[in-house]
Amino acid sequence: MVNRILMLIVVCASHTTMLFAQQQPLVLRYNKPAKVWEETLPLGNGLIGMMPDGNPHQEKIVLNEISMWSGSPEDPNKDEAYKNVDAIQALLKAGKNDEAEKLVNETFVTKGKGSGFGNGANVPYGCYQLFGNLLLDYKLPAGTVEDYKRSLDLATASAQTSFKINGQQFQRNYYTSFDKNVGLIQLNQPKDKVQKVDLSFQRQENIDRYTLLNDGILIEGSLPDGKGGKNLKFVGLIRVKGENLQISKMDQVLQVSVKGNLTIYFSASTSYYGKNPLPVVKANVEAAKIADEQKIYRNHLAAYQKIFNRVKLNLFGNAANDTIPTNERIANFYKNPVQDPDLATIYYQFGRYLNISSAAPKNTNSLPPNLQGLWANEINTPWNGDYHLNINAQMNHWGVEVNNLTEYHRPFIEMIKRIAKTGEQTAKAYYNAPGWVVYMMTNVWGYSAPGEQASWGASTASGWLCNHLWEHYLFTGDKSYLSEIYPILKGAAVFYDHTLVQDPKTGWWVTSPSVSPENAFRMPNGKVAAVVMGPTIDNQIVRELYQALIQADAILKKKDTFVDSLKKKLTNIPPPVVVSASGRVMEWLEDYEEVEPKHRHVSHLYGLYPAAFISPQTTPEWAEAARQTLAVRGDEGTGWSRAWKILFWARLQDGDHALEILRQLLKPAYHNETTYQGVGAGTYPNLFCAHPPFQIDGNFGGAAGIAEMLIQSHNGYIHLLPALPKAWSKGEVKGLKARGNYTVDITWENGKVSALQIKGKKGKIRLFENGNYRDYEVH
Repeated sequence: MVNRILMLIVVCASHTTMLFAQQQPLVLRYNKPAKVWEETLPLGNGLIGMMPDGNPHQEKIVLNEISMWSGSPEDPNKDEAYKNVDAIQALLKAGKNDEAEKLVNETFVTKGKGSGFGNGANVPYGCYQLFGNLLLDYKLPAGTVEDYKRSLDLATASAQTSFKINGQQFQRNYYTSFDKNVGLIQLNQPKDKVQKVDLSFQRQENIDRYTLLNDGILIEGSLPDGKGGKNLKFVGLIRVKGENLQISKMDQVLQVSVKGNLTIYFSASTSYYGKNPLPVVKANVEAAKIADEQKIYRNHLAAYQKIFNRVKLNLFGNAANDTIPTNERIANFYKNPVQDPDLATIYYQFGRYLNISSAAPKNTNSLPPNLQGLWANEINTPWNGDYHLNINAQMNHWGVEVNNLTEYHRPFIEMIKRIAKTGEQTAKAYYNAPGWVVYMMTNVWGYSAPGEQASWGASTASGWLCNHLWEHYLFTGDKSYLSEIYPILKGAAVFYDHTLVQDPKTGWWVTSPSVSPENAFRMPNGKVAAVVMGPTIDNQIVRELYQALIQADAILKKKDTFVDSLKKKLTNIPPPVVVSASGRVMEWLEDYEEVEPKHRHVSHLYGLYPAAFISPQTTPEWAEAARQTLAVRGDEGTGWSRAWKILFWARLQDGDHALEILRQLLKPAYHNETTYQGVGAGTYPNLFCAHPPFQIDGNFGGAAGIAEMLIQSHNGYIHLLPALPKAWSKGEVKGLKARGNYTVDITWENGKVSALQIKGKKGKIRLFENGNYRDYEVH
């Protein structure tokens, strides 16, 4: 059950009372078991995950551990690639992009097998993999299953399955504890009822030892290093607890009989963390097994809700929708989003729930969520389940600051620090340059080289990653943190400063070679190419990085001479936006013919979001060019592309269009075959985003987009309700964050702010509220 709390808040500035009303339940509901993985319910504590399908008779629970990676550290850099840079750049200056791209593919890509073109399970790059499946074969009485219910409660981070057979109630509860690193499956029955269940564990490969214990199953294994040997060791432990337990062993099956309740404990770990995982996992399960179960759950709730409850959103929808199965609500929302605004609230809070559940920032060496968070059901997860750095890993973290989850940025920031180190070698190998650079993908082993092919693997990501380092400072104002990341910002800027070349046509200093991520154009000779000098996204990123470093230098009072030199060089790089003859933002230095006008990437609008170069208030002509760009690009696309477009339209302050894209993001999705043009994109029955297949970035981007519709703070002031749809005319939100480390609560009626509270550093701040600028005194 969702805690229903009436919260009375007195607003210091206006002495207005803000009454936060009862919120509708944040529950995903279903009346059938899951038939496919995309219908199962995700549970996780940032380290381990479980996804039960809720089948009454034969249940499969997919198990995950976030460091479950094959592969191993390698040197993927072509050490003498830099010797070809001059030739590549000369071809680009001569307008021979196709020939330059051919040379890039021959000399300027990764050494060896790279990512294995997304099938990296058995190459050094590796891939993220499922841990395995827990199979539960229940010995239920004969009869028809009735009154079946399955749910995921976002307020408690727990799932439930219940049903009746011949009037007898069966109840199963599942959660991954945020207090102890264990998953619990509670099979509840009256004390006088005997229940029997067979347990087994299933994994296709790389199990070294499978041991049936007197009360459980121990799994030990190791994953391939991609070089002919083994690297990462993994251990999983499943144990059971109940009164009057009777256990027998048959092959690889543990046969359990118990009177009353039965609890199943699961924990897993790997050698990624620098420890032998066997004693770690044993200790985790033993501590949980001897503890009081109610106390474990109370501690789990306290740890989780302390974070989750920071933000509350209420859009005052129709309570009658609460009982409708979520898969039906998704379909109804797609038909008419106005009739169920509460589903938007659930989708928003589901995004926050996934952030909290797929990272563990308090743990040493914790990993950020990958392309699938921490949930996977395959050995070779799509696209290796890695960290794509040309938008996807970044989108995973776009909402963490505004959604009051700032510490969930830290695992990603720590990963950036690590790849900045390996990126120094990449800068030397490909440009013989100082500083650091990484390209479009990375893994847990520190991969920083280009990909296997120029068209998608030649975009640099180091500047974009620095956006996250800087945004974390802007939201927190933590100067000690700024000192910590200053050398990384500087190292990225040093690389760009050393490698920019002058475009002979415009005289601007630009990146070369590069690409506009994954997109291509038609040359005047009719040939298609992707490699260019100075794509717009690079020009925006370099400018943003230089400006951030200049500000950081001033804040820290370093008086860095290198930074001083960047102030002059800002006039030599292209402006953030160049408007084409068609009135759109140009994607490249030249106004090439687009091969795919509705391409999923809209990289040339980086300056609209996540950067702050394009704004209806400060640069209205650029904002209009961005609108024209989006009109041609279209509203559809892959799942994550639709999420990005919500953010674009929110920044353009068009709430109705942002809601329209949210509607399209929530289009019911049913298949998981890979597509790139938007076919099959949308949302699966369990609210996972469909690229397709499942990619979690769309969930995170969608949640960030909803927040951006309610608050923005990138222009030097706090803009309240900047993109509020007409359909959300009444609502309230508590706990959103604004840059400057302000916490904002808003209530609105008829689309206008009616009550407001802002907490943070005392003093006056600037607001844009109800169409007007005003000062607000923070007490």
